[in-house]
Amino acid sequence: QVQLVESGGDSVQAGESLRLSCSASGHKSSSYCMGWFRQAPGKEREGLATIWTGGGSPYYVDSVKGRFFVSQDVSANTLYLRLNSLRAEDTAMYYCAAARTYCYKQIPPLSDFESWGQGTQVTVSQ
Repeated sequence: QVQLVESGGDSVQAGESLRLSCSASGHKSSSYCMGWFRQAPGKEREGLATIWTGGGSPYYVDSVKGRFFVSQDVSANTLYLRLNSLRAEDTAMYYCAAARTYCYKQIPPLSDFESWGQGTQVTVSQ
């Protein structure tokens, strides 16, 4: 199983930006579907974006399209999520996850993601 560690969460004001990082280790497959998710208190975990590490463009759900951006540094085994124009409703615990399921323009079911990080908290105040 892949080990994932997120970092970069912080408390910020609305309109500010953050960059979250997800460092991966222990992977045995050459490519994974890497996803970013978040979970706010009392709400279900929601998928935000995915990217196939073997190549291809990231996929975003409509609620974050144009504000959140995924990138990866393959040599550093690190995935990033840039969060721009943050809003109070973006407050949540953010997670990265890995799945061996191929992903393209979609987020596989949560059950497909075999490895999860511990999460990093993003808090946005007005």
